[in-house]
Amino acid sequence: MTNSTTDYTLKLSGLEPLVIYHGSNFINVGERTNVTGSRMFLRLIKENRYDEALEVARQQVEGGAQIIDVNMDEGMLDGAEAMTKFLNLIASEPDIARVPVMIDSSKWEILEAGLKCVQGKCVVNSISMKGGEEEFIRQARLVKRYGAAVIVMAFDEEGQADNYQRRIEICERAYRLLVDVVKFPPSDIIFDPNIFPVATGIEEHRLNALDYFNATKWIKQNLPGAKISGGVSNVSFSFRGNDVVREAMHSAFLYHGIKHGMDMGIVNPAQLSIYDEIPKDLLKLVEDVLLNRTDDATEKLLEFAETVKGKGKEAVRENQEWRNGTVEERLSHALIKGIIEFIDEDTEEARQNYARPLHVIEGPLMAGMSIVGDLFGQGKMFLPQVVKSARVMKKAVALLTPYMEEEKRLSGDKSKNAGKILMATVKGDVHDIGKNIVGVVLACNNFEIIDLGVMVPAEKILAAALEHDVDVIGLSGLITPSLDEMVHVAREMQRLNFKIPLLIGGATTSRIHTAVKIDTEYMGSVVHVLDASKSVPVSSALLSKEQKEAAHLSHKNEYEQMREAHRNRKETKSYVDLAQARANKQPINWLDTKITKPSFLGTKTFTDFPLEKLVEYIDWTPFFQTWELRGKYPEIFNDEYVGHEAKKLHNDALQMIDKVITEKSLQASAIVGFYPANSVGVDDVELYTDESRKEVLKTFHFLRQQNQKSAGIPNNCLADYVAPKETGIADYMGAFAVTTGKSIEKLVKQFEDDHDDYNSILIKAVADRFAEAFAEYMHQYVRKELWGYVADESLDNVALIREKYQGIRPAPGYPACPDHTEKGLLWDLMDIENQTGIQLTESFAMYPAAAVSGFYFSHPDSKYFGLGKINKDQVEDYARRKNMDIAIVERWLGPNLSYGL
Repeated sequence: MTNSTTDYTLKLSGLEPLVIYHGSNFINVGERTNVTGSRMFLRLIKENRYDEALEVARQQVEGGAQIIDVNMDEGMLDGAEAMTKFLNLIASEPDIARVPVMIDSSKWEILEAGLKCVQGKCVVNSISMKGGEEEFIRQARLVKRYGAAVIVMAFDEEGQADNYQRRIEICERAYRLLVDVVKFPPSDIIFDPNIFPVATGIEEHRLNALDYFNATKWIKQNLPGAKISGGVSNVSFSFRGNDVVREAMHSAFLYHGIKHGMDMGIVNPAQLSIYDEIPKDLLKLVEDVLLNRTDDATEKLLEFAETVKGKGKEAVRENQEWRNGTVEERLSHALIKGIIEFIDEDTEEARQNYARPLHVIEGPLMAGMSIVGDLFGQGKMFLPQVVKSARVMKKAVALLTPYMEEEKRLSGDKSKNAGKILMATVKGDVHDIGKNIVGVVLACNNFEIIDLGVMVPAEKILAAALEHDVDVIGLSGLITPSLDEMVHVAREMQRLNFKIPLLIGGATTSRIHTAVKIDTEYMGSVVHVLDASKSVPVSSALLSKEQKEAAHLSHKNEYEQMREAHRNRKETKSYVDLAQARANKQPINWLDTKITKPSFLGTKTFTDFPLEKLVEYIDWTPFFQTWELRGKYPEIFNDEYVGHEAKKLHNDALQMIDKVITEKSLQASAIVGFYPANSVGVDDVELYTDESRKEVLKTFHFLRQQNQKSAGIPNNCLADYVAPKETGIADYMGAFAVTTGKSIEKLVKQFEDDHDDYNSILIKAVADRFAEAFAEYMHQYVRKELWGYVADESLDNVALIREKYQGIRPAPGYPACPDHTEKGLLWDLMDIENQTGIQLTESFAMYPAAAVSGFYFSHPDSKYFGLGKINKDQVEDYARRKNMDIAIVERWLGPNLSYGL
């Protein structure tokens, strides 16, 4: 007999431990880093695109996978080499390596290659007795020596176990060999008793699911310490292409599998319904099949499947059975599914049923939102779904608010919340989509959000924080000057003796900048929040009585280590002085260069440009990234994890586009200008009033790369792409500004007044895509007609997105020319504000935010590049050329300085 006090806890680890004990929640194993199960991942590995393959792993971890399954079994791959390379790359990515790895292969040499390089305590998937006991014991001893846990397939010399009796016989035999002969820790044994398809029409398959459940229960009762796993998607193999049925089958199978003792499984969260939300008629049909309850169960499920085939999840919504539930069940369903059609009537019914309107919020509404928050944290809901849930919640709260205000007047009672968070886009910056998304996610998790909007100065932020007695301040920014403004806010918080946490987020922010520049200015907790999904656990930990001290110390220690590493890295980088960099400029034979004169000189303005012309120029990939759905368009629609939700979001965006085009509720304006130009003094470009080139209209100042280059690689500068004045060659340069954001404030206000965060964020994201599409359209129009230097160009949108065209359109503030102040010269040059309505903030951000501006260079050798870090000799030279104080130049170029201030 086994001692009942034996510890059968399974302890795995990546950089962080994963402890699986009796009573643990189900462990979700990410399935997409598997070449046999994901065509996209296979393609990335075959094409040696390991950086993108790492993103697949990262998405799984961010989506809630507690273990990632890595499989490289494919005939055209060197599986051992691919496994080794990928696991070594994972080891250098802490946000991926924090979870344990499941090394998955049918070939021992691949398993062992993974065991030799994986860090932490991993799981081997799998070994079996199909090669006989001797080989099984040999492999088990090696797994034990490597310190890994092991999955054992219910497979022996006669083949896979395909019924209940064979399952328990094989698992018992394997268990005895492992425990008695190999002395393998029972807690490190995981059995996979084989999940096979059901509803195939083959009589022998009727018991496949039930036999798995019963074998699982038997193993748990008779093989102490052993755990149970399985590949859940196998059960629905007969219904490939029918998401409605497959998702219900997976959820129901997991529900019963877990009840019988299943500990973990390879599961795609995107193909899971919420068990309690499966329509009762469909659930009965599915469970009749899984549990083999009736002789005609398969036929009935197949008949139902035909009625929803190809219709997707929306087919289920047509079934209104959920409307027969209690008001609490209906509110929960509406919140989880994001259904707004009935929220007014259901909220009113609940208000009449409860003693106080506040109880409706603290009861069924918060219960529903708690489920939403949990599902999002587990990777079983995606950001667009969460924002839709928030829309439902806001509408319900809006209906209850007048009644609560009357109660407050009488009693002063207030609703409890998880904490009060003030959020703002800092002074000079106008971008707020990301901030709004974070606010929605936090609100879904019972945080009270006070949003001050955009372009908020430090004094207003801190005054509001004191006025509202907030628990956390969150700052957002997109442009590089916002980084300095965040530093300023941190300094002011320290000066005014604030103690509350400061959260940092936005496109230009980073953990290293937060550690080096912001954390040093404020003694309170400072945390860089990568995306919306991270905001909840970070905020919760910082406000928890039990966790806040440990969280504070953890962040401070982490950032100190990052600062030390940053100091050490800086010492090893090599730079050349400015004279050397200029001597290594890009060589261009100007005598052999064909110069095309634009069709006009000066400016041309386009007002009320038809948006319908821009739709085909939209690059959709960044749109999905805005909503934290990772993947390239249109391949994202085939992604097993996010594809379905991406398609729904895309459809909503197309409907929004149709609406704004039909109603003409967004206006597009642009201005394009061409000027005689020559480079002067190596790194500047002069624009002239006319072809005589005697009177300088404006001088633009550019910067040159100073990092040490390999032989034959130039130190680039944008000025290199314009003919030097001393050549006597008449060259030209262009400039542009476009916007599709005029009138957007009115649309946003309409949605916000209707408590519709989803469409408020959606219209901003659509306007941004239109602005980028407008810039793409105008650049093509310039190349083919207005400047006409490649009149015969013929490129599709994919080629345009991949920048296969001749010429470039770099923008001030971006990698090749990071100084935002040059934008002011651009505005003066073309009178952009009066001609298009696009304004510049004090930090040179464009308003409205849906705007793009920049320069046009036509030379065939011109290309996009990043400036990188520059030395003080160039900063001093640049300040002299711009007639600007060096301290001001250093402030604007802070992220590009190779030296500390």
